[in-house]
Amino acid sequence: MLTLYSYPELCGVADNNGYGLKVYAFLKLACVPFVHEHIFDASAAPRGQLPYIVDDGETIGDSETIIAHAIAKYRLRIDAGLSTEQRRTNHFVTRMLDDLYWVMSYSRWKDERYYPAFRDAFIAQHPQINAEGFEKAKAYNAQRYHFQGIGRYTPEQAYARGLADLQVLAEIVPATGFVHGEAATSIDAGIYGFIANIYYFPIPTPLKTFVDAHANLVAHCERIHAAVSGS
Repeated sequence: MLTLYSYPELCGVADNNGYGLKVYAFLKLACVPFVHEHIFDASAAPRGQLPYIVDDGETIGDSETIIAHAIAKYRLRIDAGLSTEQRRTNHFVTRMLDDLYWVMSYSRWKDERYYPAFRDAFIAQHPQINAEGFEKAKAYNAQRYHFQGIGRYTPEQAYARGLADLQVLAEIVPATGFVHGEAATSIDAGIYGFIANIYYFPIPTPLKTFVDAHANLVAHCERIHAAVSGS
């Protein structure tokens, strides 16, 4: 059976990282049986990044590569009906979510207004991680943000990027159904991976304020959440 390795759950969300939650939701929506293993240390993962899967002894990293592997190996039909234009939209949205990831992560680890609440919520749910270990992770992320570029932005500049991404999602996500119709596809799993990691966290960042104010984003998130939660 396929095993998904990803970061731990938090605040009722199966993975507190958008990429791992995207893969989790995709596998659930596509009805692929899998075992979910939560880990903290990504050093053994391909390129040192989570999530990754082990499938029949084959180790595969990168969320998009994992999804492509699952579609091909298990002959999944979840995206079979998509048009060329819809697939193009999926590509653009996926790349935009890559940008949103950095702003969402910045809001947790870099912005001192919200970092303490994130730290305390995480340690409360995962007491095996202490405050010292969390501070080390904070310092590591500060380096990542600096070299990626988002760490050199003021909070206002950083959130402006994320809010622009969310505005596009608010214009794409329908009030009912899913992005490409009545059935969920892989892009719905991707959007859920990031929106759920904003919406379900009781931390009042500008990103959460935006999501909370857009009923279509909330409803889409809740629809996917209900479909993928539980066993």
